[in-house]
Amino acid sequence: MSVLVLLLSVSAACCLGFGFVLQQNAAQRAPLSDFLSFRLLLDLVRVPRWLRGLALMVAGMVLGAVALGKGEISLVEPLLATNLLFALALSRHQTGQSLGRQGWAGLVLLAGGVGAFIIAGEPRGGSAVTDPLRHWLIIGVTVGAALVLTAYAKRSRLSWGPVLLATAAGLLYGVQDALTRVSGTRFSDGGLVELFTGWQPYGVLACGVTGLVLVQSAFETASLRMSLPALTAAEPLAGILCGVGFLGDRLRTDTGALAWEAAGLAAVVTGIVLLGLHPAMPCGATEREPARDFQAR
Repeated sequence: MSVLVLLLSVSAACCLGFGFVLQQNAAQRAPLSDFLSFRLLLDLVRVPRWLRGLALMVAGMVLGAVALGKGEISLVEPLLATNLLFALALSRHQTGQSLGRQGWAGLVLLAGGVGAFIIAGEPRGGSAVTDPLRHWLIIGVTVGAALVLTAYAKRSRLSWGPVLLATAAGLLYGVQDALTRVSGTRFSDGGLVELFTGWQPYGVLACGVTGLVLVQSAFETASLRMSLPALTAAEPLAGILCGVGFLGDRLRTDTGALAWEAAGLAAVVTGIVLLGLHPAMPCGATEREPARDFQAR
């Protein structure tokens, strides 16, 4: 594993984790009438705290894109999932909560699971699949699942809605990461002309903007501990599916390696849930604030 890819991925995770906390701090005070509407972004863009969070998230995505250009998506995605560790660190600073047994258990499971998956799977590059049907099948199933989750989320806005929206956003972000990798390859091969004559960069933009609306709607209607774990768990799973499915990433497939890879991913998801439910994570506002106060923040 390249040290540069490791540093880029962890730096991206740090920016993403801090950015998500700042965004949720602001989005939880947004008017509920903006739920699942692009109007939500227009309201949030006037909030300085949200803009700082967005800047950090964009920086994280840029660093992640550079990491994806230099390493396999099946390697980078599990490392990006550690953004929850940085989110918890900032939340601990805000709330003054100690880690306790739950926090340490989640930290060990997340870090250990990422390590186990990478060591057992030994992600490496290979020849990308040229069959467009396979590309569209995997992307279609993933995006379709995100649309179904969003539809169900609209029916249960204040119960399971935020979890479903965050999961849908994570699936879209995983596809976005895969398309970012393809876009980088096209740019390397033929420059800007080759890049913008393909559909992939426009897919990156569509997934990014739609995912942003879903995430902010999830942040708006529930605490960070409900939304962020689902987002953090869904993105690497979708990214790894795309990486192995059509980007040519290769993992070890012997019985022992597959067992450790599955155990590692299970540990990652479990650690994400434990950290996401930690008392240090913000619980959200108990009352909605007037629009005037919201815009002033």
